[in-house]
Amino acid sequence: LQQAANYYKAELKNSPRAIEYLKGRGLSGVIAAKFQIGYAPAGWQNLQNVFANYENEALQTAGLVVQNDQGKRYDRFRDRIMFPIHDQKGQVIGFGGRVINNEETPKYYNSPETPLFQKGHELYGLFVARRAIRDACRVMVVEGYMDVVALAQYGIEYAVAALGTATTPFHITKLMRQPDEIVFCFDGDNAGRTAAWRAAMNALPALTDGLKLRFLFLPKEHDPDSYVREFGKEKIEAEMQIAMPLSQYIVQHLSEQNPLNSQEVKVQFLNEAEPILRQIVAPKFSLMMRK
Repeated sequence: LQQAANYYKAELKNSPRAIEYLKGRGLSGVIAAKFQIGYAPAGWQNLQNVFANYENEALQTAGLVVQNDQGKRYDRFRDRIMFPIHDQKGQVIGFGGRVINNEETPKYYNSPETPLFQKGHELYGLFVARRAIRDACRVMVVEGYMDVVALAQYGIEYAVAALGTATTPFHITKLMRQPDEIVFCFDGDNAGRTAAWRAAMNALPALTDGLKLRFLFLPKEHDPDSYVREFGKEKIEAEMQIAMPLSQYIVQHLSEQNPLNSQEVKVQFLNEAEPILRQIVAPKFSLMMRK
């Protein structure tokens, strides 16, 4: 995986098109180098240039090559911007690949689950961000690779991303080791709001009384990448200061479809809240929510 990452990094320098794409997204060479961003060229078997034995079983186990029903092998990632995913020791354990041409699908393509990479346990950018998280006593959780990289470009270096999956209790437990505050900042669209609620529900079993969870909802037309580029670091950090606490978010979410204007609907509200409250193990937070 490290050999592949080195190859992709070298190929980025040889691709004016890929460099132009990153420049168009406002990324500097310094940030690209910091995150070890690379480029997987078009073509079916480019990794033959890297690995003398392209038939090696380890290449398939690591998720670098795919074998079709006829037994023919080809590279998993082709003509994509490559984001290496690191574990907490800084070792490459997988990749995320983004298309350059937005017409192509899927826009993002991750390594499969492997013995090294379980996406429900890993967070993109955590290894790079660990010192900034410690210094800020805060971590910002976003949805995509480009969000993490763009935020770092603008001086918000404590952002991480869940890898194409909902934020899991494993993620929360991993994040809790470092900061006092976790701010979830997802896209302003319906998918972003769905992801936020799932993150909130998955956080409940791992929650401790000393940890602050907040939810920052951007305008519908923005994601963290576009928002920080338009408004800058100060604006997004000011928004984080007034982001919605978890307790308020749960009540607001449950009461969105419930006007609480009669005894019956209040009972319905409490019935919906009860299974959520049961998941909260933090004693003081649980007591406060029940009040």
